[in-house]
Amino acid sequence: MMKWIPVVLALFLTACSSSDHKTYYQLPVLDSTSVAISGSSIIPQGEQRQLWVEHVSVADYLAGNGLVFQTNDVQYVLTQNNLWASPLDQQLQQSLVTYLGRALPGRVVSSMPANNAEQDVLNVNVTGFHGRYDGSALVTGSWVLTRNGQTIQRSFNLVLKQNEDGYDALVRTLAAGWQQEAGQIASQIK
Repeated sequence: MMKWIPVVLALFLTACSSSDHKTYYQLPVLDSTSVAISGSSIIPQGEQRQLWVEHVSVADYLAGNGLVFQTNDVQYVLTQNNLWASPLDQQLQQSLVTYLGRALPGRVVSSMPANNAEQDVLNVNVTGFHGRYDGSALVTGSWVLTRNGQTIQRSFNLVLKQNEDGYDALVRTLAAGWQQEAGQIASQIK
């Protein structure tokens, strides 16, 4: 009977360590202190310039449910228990609409097309939105703005240092990077 105790103990420890506890993450929409909206005048909607955030796409490896962590220069891990609460592309689009709406007062910023043929159209392609082995978070990609038949294209490559360890801190750092990039987009498309 005594010879089975180590086997039972090993099985018990294995069962405890392989917990299927899943944690779900949603990007927080951060407060913006850099955007100052003066006055309370309302511009009639027909006179406001409109911006349609048509699509935010993510690279295939980011399109799954799991958060992504780069373990070395060539390896990536898609987490099994640390998951996005809703699809990442949707979270990025919704927060981008919010950030651009704050940064571009006097504009109508929406994820839905307007009936106005003269609206600006923004498409964003996110190629990196993950943590890295050196304690950094990466937010990379490009965006294309179509305005009056002309196209403007820009790339972005942000590397932000995480202040703390863990997935909570990673998600907060990624959110801060996304907010920073939204500010850059807003300053370039004014």
